Order: sequence, then structure tokens, then C-alpha cells
Amino acid sequence: MKTVLQIGGFAPEIQARIDAEFRCVGLADLEREPALADEVSAIVTRSNEEVPEDVVRRLPALEIIATCGVGYDLIPRLLAAERGIVVANTPDVLNAAVAELCIGSLLALLRRLPQADRFVRAGRWSAGAFPLATSLAGKHVGIVGMGRIGKEIARRLETFGVALAYHGRSDQQLAWRYEADLPVLARDSDILIVAAPGGAETKHLVDARVLDALGPAGYLVNVARGSLVDEQALLAALERGGIAGAALDVFDAEPDIDPRFFDLDNVMLTPHLGSATHETRAAMAQLMLDNVRSWFRSGRALTPVKPD
Repeated sequence: MKTVLQIGGFAPEIQARIDAEFRCVGLADLEREPALADEVSAIVTRSNEEVPEDVVRRLPALEIIATCGVGYDLIPRLLAAERGIVVANTPDVLNAAVAELCIGSLLALLRRLPQADRFVRAGRWSAGAFPLATSLAGKHVGIVGMGRIGKEIARRLETFGVALAYHGRSDQQLAWRYEADLPVLARDSDILIVAAPGGAETKHLVDARVLDALGPAGYLVNVARGSLVDEQALLAALERGGIAGAALDVFDAEPDIDPRFFDLDNVMLTPHLGSATHETRAAMAQLMLDNVRSWFRSGRALTPVKPD
């Protein structure tokens, strides 16, 4: 039975599958028994968990790092490449779930559904109607990052009768308008959706200049990584009315997010729920385990992350 280092927690049914197939150890086990490090040949983790570089250096037999998620910015890929360690993620199987959350969050933000729920529960309906909200139909929507998830979001948004444009590393010659200048895309958008990968190259891609361009009538939705948005600039914009509102599923220091968000009525906050459905997490775990199995069986991962 192969020894696998697990970083991060999984649902009980997924954990049972990991434990049934592998000898699973944790970081605490390595601290108690340093000799275990020589036996670890794989790491299984989640995309919102950091894989520390110093841990990877301590594992001489490590062959593969398999993450349960599409993001891999918290994995030391340069070190992995130097060591010949394969990094594998779980693309495609979570596209629909993230797109669903994005659309649901956007509708809840525009129609102020959390506030409407509290309005009814507080017994205020009998005293008067809930204030009017904002429609999605007819809006200009800009998508930052037109990868698999960005395209899934765009296809779903088309049914709402919006005008779509996108920003990314290159013009993919898609059906939607490409805009190379992000502040210009923000200026032309009523809603800006962040769906790009995390990492050093995209850190604070959405900064004060982009938020100023989005303007006091504009809305921001982030279902990517907290690092893509300058959180201090975002808080300042929300507090002063520099943008109309935001729906955020990801944050800089999650789960310990900045408490200033809690005092704002123009934000909708969710706890990194992009892929958090029973069906999606099961499919992600299956692909993560299949990557490890395939590697040990054939020396090939099913969905390896391509080198930069």
C-alpha cells in the first residue's frame, strides 16, 4: 500500500475512499515520525490548501502532487518541476458548479435576495413593500479570465440577454468581444466577473484603478481567488460607494476574512462555495484519486498541469 501525505480535509465519504486505498498520513504524523517522510510517494490535497515548499523538500520519494480542485497556485510548481514531480489538478468536473454559484450570487446581489429574506423574517413586509432592486437583463458584463469556467459562465449569462465582453492573456477569437485593457473593460461594464487563475501573475489584477473604472453603478463578482482583487482597495470602494456592490466567494485570508466586510450591506459573502456540491466534490475526488492511481500504474497522470 502506497504512503500518501494528505494536506487538508475531505468529506467523510471521500476520506473513507482515500483511507481504503492508501496509507494516509498527515503533516502532524511527519512531525512525530520523521522517518515517514522517506515513504511518502504522493500528496493529495485541496486547491485552497498550501503545499509548503519545505515539506516537499523533505519527501525524497515524492512522485506526484494531486490536488482536488482546478487551482494550483498554492503548490510549489517550480520546485516540483526541478524534482520531476508531476502536479495534477481536476479541471472541467467543477465548471458547472462554479458557474452556477456565480450566476446565483450575481442574481442574489442584484435582486438583494439576502436582504429581502431578512426583511420578511423581521416582519417588516406588513409595514410596506421591499425596495426595488436591479435587473440583470440588458446589462453589460465583463469577464476577467476566459478559461473553462469563464466560458461556462458566459454561456449561461447569454440566456439573460446581456452584452458580454472579456479580458485575458490573449484574444481567443470567441463570439464575445475581447478587450485587452482591463480598466477599459471595467469602464464599459455594469458587472465585472473575476474568473481568472490565481498566482503571482494575477495578484491584485483588479486594483483601485479597475474599481474606479467600474464606477458607482458597477458590481463586482469574484469566484476565482481572493488574491486577484486588491482587498483593501475593494473595501474602500464599497465603503465610500465607489462601486455599487460585490458578491465574493473568495478572500485574501479565508476563513479569517476582514471584519469590515460584515458591516457592509452592499456585499454578499459566501464561504468559498464554488465547487461545494455533493455531486461536484465527488467527481473532483474521483479524478484526484484517478490521477494518483494512473500515475502509479502507468507513470502518467490523467490531467497533469502543463508547464508554464
